[in-house]
Amino acid sequence: LGSVLSEGQVHRFLDQNPGFADQYFGRKLSPEDVASACEDGCPEGCTSFRELCQVEESAALFELVQDMQESVNMERVVFKILRRLCSILRADRCSLFMYRQRNGVAELATRLFSVQPDSVLEDCLVPPDSEIVFPLDIGVVGHVAQTKKMVNIQDVMECPHFSSFADELTDYVTRNILATPIMNGKDVVAVIMAVNKLDGPCFTSEDEDVFLKYLNFGTLNLKIYHLSYLHNCETRRGQVLLWSANKVFEELTDIERQFHKAFYTVRAYLNCDRYSVGLLDMAKEKEFFDVWPVLMGEAQAYSGPRTPDGREILFYKVIDYILHGKEDIKVIPSPPADHWALASGLPTYVAESGFVSPPALPTGLSRLLSQPTRERLGKEPADCEEDELGKILWTGGPRGGEGREPFARRQLELCRWDWAPWCLDPVSHLPQVLVRFLFSVSKGYRRITYHNWRHGFNVAQTMFTLLMTGKLKSYYTDLEAFAMVTAGLCHDIDHRGTNNLYQMKSQNPLAKLHGSSILERHHLEFGKFLLSEETLNIYQNLNRRQHEHVIHLMDIAIIATDLALYFKKRTMFQKIVDESKNYEDRKSWVEYLSLETTRKEIVMAMMMTACDLSAITKPWEVQSKVALLVAAEFWEQGDLERTVLDQQPIPMMDRNKAAELPKLQVGFIDFVCTFVYKEFSRFHEEILPMFDRLQNNRKEWKALADEYEAKVKALEEGQKEATAAKKEICNGGPAPRSSTCCIL
Repeated sequence: LGSVLSEGQVHRFLDQNPGFADQYFGRKLSPEDVASACEDGCPEGCTSFRELCQVEESAALFELVQDMQESVNMERVVFKILRRLCSILRADRCSLFMYRQRNGVAELATRLFSVQPDSVLEDCLVPPDSEIVFPLDIGVVGHVAQTKKMVNIQDVMECPHFSSFADELTDYVTRNILATPIMNGKDVVAVIMAVNKLDGPCFTSEDEDVFLKYLNFGTLNLKIYHLSYLHNCETRRGQVLLWSANKVFEELTDIERQFHKAFYTVRAYLNCDRYSVGLLDMAKEKEFFDVWPVLMGEAQAYSGPRTPDGREILFYKVIDYILHGKEDIKVIPSPPADHWALASGLPTYVAESGFVSPPALPTGLSRLLSQPTRERLGKEPADCEEDELGKILWTGGPRGGEGREPFARRQLELCRWDWAPWCLDPVSHLPQVLVRFLFSVSKGYRRITYHNWRHGFNVAQTMFTLLMTGKLKSYYTDLEAFAMVTAGLCHDIDHRGTNNLYQMKSQNPLAKLHGSSILERHHLEFGKFLLSEETLNIYQNLNRRQHEHVIHLMDIAIIATDLALYFKKRTMFQKIVDESKNYEDRKSWVEYLSLETTRKEIVMAMMMTACDLSAITKPWEVQSKVALLVAAEFWEQGDLERTVLDQQPIPMMDRNKAAELPKLQVGFIDFVCTFVYKEFSRFHEEILPMFDRLQNNRKEWKALADEYEAKVKALEEGQKEATAAKKEICNGGPAPRSSTCCIL
């Protein structure tokens, strides 16, 4: 007992008996002794070391609250918290990682790095170009952000989530980690991490409690900062949107000028001297005519870069702005200008197919569109009110054979009909929604020379004929067939009597809205707009998937009427026809093609082309008149080009070259029409009569063209003979006498 204890023995005894040490120092260590080692002295009223520690802790927390109140600088407040945590936890250093998303990818970036008790804020604040970034699937901090739970790793070598990436960059060795997420509700805002316990092998549970206690203040500060940031963003966004909305409505026809106006002001927020705007060529879903060659093996799949949301980096146009000097704008058409389009809402209701009761369409439709409104009311059916049409529809018809004209006709196995004034039987009445839809579509067509409601109805009727008489319906469901007929009805709605090229030449707003297939996309949007009206939606009884399928088919069918796309899909259709010849029986081929979505869509697109051009396959007495209507509409466009645009029209649209119509018709048949009907006649023999009539019409036009050529040739020869005769008289015969004067 008399021996003197060494300092080491005392330390070991106190370490092994923490309860005794706590009681002893709490009773023996006076506040004055502690105050003598402090700069601020001893507060009044403290009688023990424990009370002094509580006062010091309260002062520290009060200082943090003051900093939070007086300053909105998040980094400064969190820096003080981390510095104090380093001292209390006896950690070597602490760091702050901020959570963010770039292009939809979540990540953690260093904001305060390697904070120690004696650090300075400027040394620990990480600039944007020196950040260390961790994706959420890499590192301990990423694991904490994903799980949203605190972790206490005693040995990083045993942790599967640890990444030595930061250690290699900073030449540092991490042994143990204590990390916790900072939450704002259910969202991660940041992750705070303490590394390497100095006075022990690892962080303890007491360290975790202290860590969470102080981080409550850090969480509050980060929430305040986050709310302030969101408030500033919304304020700036509101200002920019108000300005942009104001500028957009000033100029609605020129996309380049709109972009220039918008970005000329937004450059203040972007803080840059020059920038470029690339309008992506396609949305997430590519156009069908670009997908088909890849699916059919005719083209390689795209393997270039993509945007984070999966779009291919193919620019329709790049607009390069230089924001200094004369504010030069350089518009670079990168690839050939294809299109950019505004996304529009789709209808929400869809209905059953009209093919459930076949008599409803061919008889009921002709019944509806052939009402005696001119005789009874003195106006067109489209101009009648619903109650007026209702009276005529429900008027009793003649009985038996009274008033019936006996007429039956069969045209080349393609159609058979019977004229009758009353075609609706008491069982199959047209639904009102179908009546309203058909009349709305008919009113949507303009009263122009050729592309009017009669043309739209003829295309739909031809589609029905190809499906039923041509036996192409075997590849499609009732819903698909009805969608194809609907597309035929709407395919030229609101046609202006001019082609796509004229829309671009005249700078029509439609050309700005739709970069390619201008009128076809307008017809499509017009048709979908009608279907979006609940009172007109003939597809209102279908589910969402069926509705989307109908809209998809209408997209393909109507846009496929653009002849510029027809030439792209000809070889693919020819391959399908050749492929059908490899099957021994029709049944196996039908079963195969019915399940091949891409091939069915290609066949449908070619059917739309065949229907759109079907006037060329009518009997000669009909086709010759229709050709004059088409030519008259072309001549009207030529007159507009000559008078409005001050340009010389092409021969096909030049009224002064009307005599060349037979020759132009022969060229049109050879270059455009022959392929589609020849291949369809190979595909299904039932369609052969259309090809035969096409050939017959070609002979008629060829005969007229040859006759015209003979007349022109004879006229030219006569002019040559007259010129030669005049020349012979001047050289050797008497001088010609003047018919207007005489020489005395």
